Amino acid sequence: MPRIWAGVDIGKEHHHCVVIDAEGRRLLSRRVFNDEAALLELISDVRAIDPDVLWAVDLNHGPAALLAGLPFGADQPVGFLTGLAVHRASGTYRGEGKTDAKDAFVIADQARVRRDLSLLRPGDEIAVDLNMLTRHRSDLVADRTRQINRLRAQLLEIFPALERILELANRGPLVLLTGYQTPAAIRRIGAKRLETWLRNRKVRSAADLAQRAVHAAEAQRIALPGERLAGSVVARLAQAVIALDEEIAQLDSAIEARFAEHPAAEVIRSLPGMGPLLGAEFLAAIGGGIDAFATADRLAGYAGLAPAPRDSGRVSGNLHRPKRYNRTLLRVFYLSSMASLRSCTASRAFYDRKRAEGKGHKQALISLARRRVNVLWAMLRDGAFYITPQPATPGV
Repeated sequence: MPRIWAGVDIGKEHHHCVVIDAEGRRLLSRRVFNDEAALLELISDVRAIDPDVLWAVDLNHGPAALLAGLPFGADQPVGFLTGLAVHRASGTYRGEGKTDAKDAFVIADQARVRRDLSLLRPGDEIAVDLNMLTRHRSDLVADRTRQINRLRAQLLEIFPALERILELANRGPLVLLTGYQTPAAIRRIGAKRLETWLRNRKVRSAADLAQRAVHAAEAQRIALPGERLAGSVVARLAQAVIALDEEIAQLDSAIEARFAEHPAAEVIRSLPGMGPLLGAEFLAAIGGGIDAFATADRLAGYAGLAPAPRDSGRVSGNLHRPKRYNRTLLRVFYLSSMASLRSCTASRAFYDRKRAEGKGHKQALISLARRRVNVLWAMLRDGAFYITPQPATPGV
């Protein structure tokens, strides 16, 4: 048991720290600038009060990164409470006012009375890099989706026939739109010259794409108001999507290279369905290792694959998915399980058995993901590669 507790309400420019003792009395209350020198001074002053201290924060990333990265010392653990937990707990304290000082006191007092705080662990260098790379990739993919949606909406206003036949997630249609966006322009160049133009830009199935584009242009003879300006907007949007595709491809190469440097990379990749991208997201989600997960059940609970009971009175056995879990980790296990159905006979057999029991596709896939959590956890614990189980020989 520590003798004092320091709660820090995290902010962008300033944090507020409140230190309390075992009786809940305030020993220090200070607004501190989010700067290395000011934070080091705060840590020193708290240690001067009593070196046996437990720190607690309500944010573990973003503005809290500098504070979490400072050398607190091996004897000063840092606990973490979610912002939602702090908000709910603050309603049980006297007064309706909300201030940074009150929030910091609530954080410190909750750290004093609770014994289930999660402690912040410094992730290894590779896991931190993978976390930044995968988050940046997710942002780029979201940007790409938004740009394609804008492109479809703009093209639909001037050339709906072309919008219907183009799959804008592919490179070929995007290249076409960088040069030709209106029915008149496509009719003017014709199928043969358009095919040549596409081939020169290394577009696959150029002949088929050119024929379909010209056929769509023949179906629309009217020139709509604002068509020329809208065409230039479509061209710029198509160029933006192509640029995003190139940036995502470069980022995928960087993620794969950085993931390959992790000691557990080959072990993770040996599990069917786990490629470099999903493996990188897995390492980023768990902080680089399974040290924080004493059992496979804890890892499954963190991934949202272990049901939580909701029993009351005579109602028992009522299970549901927990509300607090890592969405990225659930996505990793779900997608890798889906991919493993094509390449792993054991996964396919398990999935088919669950379907035969009457479970739907999603239920069977989640059951498979839960089983794969046990397998991957044991592989990482033992440092062992995945070995495809051999079917039993009849009569042996």
